[in-house]
Parts: sequence; C-alpha cells; structure tokens
Amino acid sequence: MKASPGVQCLMMALLLFTSLVACKRSETPPAQILPVSSAVPATGDSLVEGTIGEASTLIPLLATDSSSHAVAGQIYNGLVKYDKNLNIVGDLAESFDISKDGLTITFHLHRTVRWHDGAPLTSKDVLYTYQVTVDPNTPTAYAEDFKQVKNITAPDLYTIRVTYDSPFAPALASWGVNILPAHLLEGKDITKSPLARNPIGTGPYQFKEWVSGQKIVLEANKDYFEGRPYIDRFIYRIIPDSSTMYMELKAGGVDLMSLTPVQYARQTAAKSFTSRFNKYRYPSSTYLYMGYNLRHPLFKDKRIRQAMTAAINKDELIQGVLFGMGQKAVGPIVPGRWAYNPAVKDIGYDPNHAIELLAQAGWKEKNSDGILVKDGKPFKFTILTNQGNQQRLMTAQIIQQRLLKVGIDVKIRIVEWAAFLKEFVNKGNFEVVLLAWSISQDPDMYDVWHSSKNKPGELNFIGFNNPEVDRLLIEGRNTFDIEKRKKAYFRIQDILAEEQPYTFLYVPDALPVVSARIRGVEPAPAGIGHNQNRWYVPKNEQVY
Repeated sequence: MKASPGVQCLMMALLLFTSLVACKRSETPPAQILPVSSAVPATGDSLVEGTIGEASTLIPLLATDSSSHAVAGQIYNGLVKYDKNLNIVGDLAESFDISKDGLTITFHLHRTVRWHDGAPLTSKDVLYTYQVTVDPNTPTAYAEDFKQVKNITAPDLYTIRVTYDSPFAPALASWGVNILPAHLLEGKDITKSPLARNPIGTGPYQFKEWVSGQKIVLEANKDYFEGRPYIDRFIYRIIPDSSTMYMELKAGGVDLMSLTPVQYARQTAAKSFTSRFNKYRYPSSTYLYMGYNLRHPLFKDKRIRQAMTAAINKDELIQGVLFGMGQKAVGPIVPGRWAYNPAVKDIGYDPNHAIELLAQAGWKEKNSDGILVKDGKPFKFTILTNQGNQQRLMTAQIIQQRLLKVGIDVKIRIVEWAAFLKEFVNKGNFEVVLLAWSISQDPDMYDVWHSSKNKPGELNFIGFNNPEVDRLLIEGRNTFDIEKRKKAYFRIQDILAEEQPYTFLYVPDALPVVSARIRGVEPAPAGIGHNQNRWYVPKNEQVY
C-alpha cells in the first residue's frame, strides 16, 4: 500500500470544503433527465465532482493526501496502471518485458505522447522522475520503492530498462508513479516549482484554473494519446460538508460525489432522485483507524492501546455510522485481498477487559467526575480529525462516549485539512488521530509501518517501531513467492493485532452517485472511475 502517485495508492482519505459555485450552466437544469433520443457518445458538457478536501499541491511526488492525487491522476500518467479487473497494464508504456528472473523490466514508451505544452514525452522524463524521487533533498514519502533499483538506463528516447539486485515484488506496480516533465523541472528546486499550482502533464485532462477554496478546473486534452475524453471539462468543487454537497447535487450544481451512508440508505430512494441519478455500492479499499502517537507517554504501554480497542464497539460504529454498509477492520489489509489474514485475533468489545487492562497499567482510581487518575493526573486526551467529514465526527463522538464509560476523558478537535496535515500530522503534533488509508492492490506497506519512515512528512507518523515487523516488511517485498509473502503479511497482521498501534475500526463501502445524464459509467472490480475518459453526455442532455 502506498500513498499514490499513480497506481500505488496510499492516500489519506480526508476532506474539507466551501460552498461557492464553481461554474455556470447555460440554462437552468431540468427537474429530471430528458428522454434520450440519441444516447450515443458525444463530446461536450462538463462533469462537476464535489470534493471535501482541497488539493495541497499538484506535483504528486510531494503530495500525501487523496484530494491532491485525485486531481493529479487526471493530469499525469504512469508507465503502467491497473485496468478495470485490477490487472497491471501499460499506460505511457505501450508494452513492457520482464526478464525470466524477474529482476529486469524493459518499458517501451508510446511514441506519440506529448506534454500539455506540446513537448514530446521521452525516456528522459522517466529518468528525471526516478532521479528526483531518490534525491535526498526531495521531501517525498515515495522514495523507498525506487531505492531498490540497482540500475536504470535509457537505451533510446523511447525505452527504459530497470534492473533490481534482488526480487522486489512491487517493482512493476511501482512504475504507476506519475511521470514528471524533465524539460520543466530538471535542474530546479521542485519544492519551489510553479507546477505545484499550474501543472503540465500528459494526462486526459489539462489544468485550466485553480480558485482557492472554490474549485479546480481541468479541460479535455484534445491530443491525448488514447483519444480525447468525451467530456470537455472536469471541475472539482470544494464544498464545506457532505450535507451541503448533497443539496448541491440535488440542485444540479454537482454531478458526482460520494454519498454518506445515511444519504444512501434514507435520502436517495425516491423516484424523484433515482430518475436523475445513479448510485453505486461496492467494497472500498479504505479502512478507518484511530492512530496513537507512540512517542506520547500515555500510549507507550500497549495495554493502554489494547484497552482502547476493547472499550470500542466496532459493530455499533458499523450500524450507527455506516448503517450496516461496511465491515470491521482488524488490520491494514482489507477482507477479500489475498494477503488478508482471516485468523487474526482481533480484540473484541469488552469494557470489563478494558478496565482490567487499564488497571494493570496503573490506572485504577477515579476522581469525583469518574475519570481515571494516576499520579494525580486524569486520563484524558484529544482525538484530532479533519473538517468536513460527518462520518468521522460521528465515529469520534461514539468512541468518546464508549471511552467515558471506562473512565477516559476524550475531547474531539476538528481541524481544517491543510493545517491538519501541515501543522499536526506531518509534525507528529497530536495525541490520537482519526484518519483513513486507501490501500493499493499490492499488500506492501513498508512506507507506513517500517521504523525508518517516521520523519516529518513521511507516512509512519505515529512512530511505530518493531524490529520483527521491519524484517517481515523486507521479506514480504523481496520475494516473488506468493506463499512466502502471505506468510510474512499474515505474521505482520498478528503483531499489529497484539501491539494495537492503531485501533482498526471499519472498512466502509464505497457509495458514489453520478448524474443520470452521464453515460458510459461501468462498475467493475476497480470501481467506477476506471473508464472515466469514456464517460459522455448525449448532445440533447448537455447542460453546461
């Protein structure tokens, strides 16, 4: 799992918003979709997606949040990508060859790809992307995969050959990293590049406008090497919360958003809604967790962390927050994946056991308010999470009440996303965070759990350090043998279940909704976004 420039995606699923109109229709939207007289692919119109979080940067190498990567994914390409059935296929690479020993990959680039400014894509861009990623002066969370490369060469302008010293299982998938334009970045400080706010990529959409706190506007790349997208403009509207976004959806100001469980279950069943929108439900690749700052004295004792988990009723969260549309998380690999350990011993809901564990850790006495006290200090801490996500707030509130019952005083603090990431998470300036990871298809999780990945801006921001896990992470990525990998990841899940550096809470279902005028949406194992370039609006239904 990775924070995803491209295929590898370990992204914080976090969101934030404001409610300003991002675009204007040419006319008032109809109350319902008009009868289709010619539902055939046509160019034109716009698609407006509601997003809670504003991008932090549009240089994907420097971003660790999902909002940035969602936009960057439309602007850039990797050498490879996942298809709708989650097979790795070529993207900027027209084809690729893997040596019999698995140690050398040769990529053959498409020869017709051009950057949005007209410059041709060549192997020089791939070499630059590799070099800037492994440069110790680049503040990126994604260098580790490319540090495994023994040698990288460009035999010609359209060929890249990558060699590894030893087997590296995520090697091919790692080249889903977004390729960056060497002609605009080479020899310059990437952290000061104007491309952060005005990117130039090779992707199906090119950057048009970014109005802070309101919208990011992309326009179709008419020269896209796979064929121009049908829809002319892709607009990300930043909206303050899911309720406001839902009202905008019904009013016609948003075409695509993720529904909350209560919206999906209770507010979208009427014919007046289903005639205008199509909603989808499928298992997500995301898990929500409560992460403990292991540098904080309160959370260094694993019995405390175990007690927290024992005091939280995960079934209550799934029913009360998700309306049953999700499943319990017991570790960093979601159910259904080949590396998921079905025998992992999760700590079940048992308040009495939580009280016993707390007593073992020295928290036995309570003050007049019913809060546990040790050495004259009450047991209290703050759960930090991001603004705009009602689902997370409800989760935190239920946890707050459950922990109060065992004598723990919990405060909840909601922080605007940009500050949340920059001032708190990246600096380790928190006690407990409530966040989510979106994980990639490969189970490699080195960047989140290895003890070396705990520097500011990296992904092991809780400071987890376990020598056996470090060893198993390396074993799991340094073999092609599925059974050996499974053995390593099964053991990692057992260790994390015992150590509880996170309380793994739940895996929510994905609940996207799309305007019915948008055609070509095709649900698949990869979700609904895999063929977004082929979505279209029939001419007689275009409203922008």
